[in-house]
Amino acid sequence: MKHVKHWQDPLNAALGVWLILSPWLVGFQDLDTPTMNAVAVGILLVAAALGATFVPRAWEEWTEGALGLWMVISPWALGFEAMRDPMMNAVVTGIAVMALAIWVLATDKDYVHWRKPAH
Repeated sequence: MKHVKHWQDPLNAALGVWLILSPWLVGFQDLDTPTMNAVAVGILLVAAALGATFVPRAWEEWTEGALGLWMVISPWALGFEAMRDPMMNAVVTGIAVMALAIWVLATDKDYVHWRKPAH
C-alpha cells in the first residue's frame, strides 16, 4: 500500500462525503440551491482530495482551498444566508477544508516554492 503523503487529504475527502450527505443528515434536502451546492462541491472535493491522496500535486491543494472558499461565500453568493442550517454547514465545512489545504501548502517542502520570492 502506498504511503499517504498528507493526512489532510483523506480528511478533506471525508469532508466532501459529508457535504454530499449533509442535506439529508442536517435536514435541508428540500432546499434546492443549498442541496445542489453541497452535493456538487462535495463531489468535486472528493475527486480533488482523492487525487491529492494518490498522486499529490500542489494544484490539487489549491483546488481544495478554492472549493473551501466557495463554500464559505456560497450562502451569500447563492442567496441562502438566511437559512441557518445550510449556511452554517457551508461556512464551517468550507473553513475546515480551506484550513487543511492551506496547512499542506504551507508545510510541504515540495509546495512552499509558491511563497518564496524568485531570484
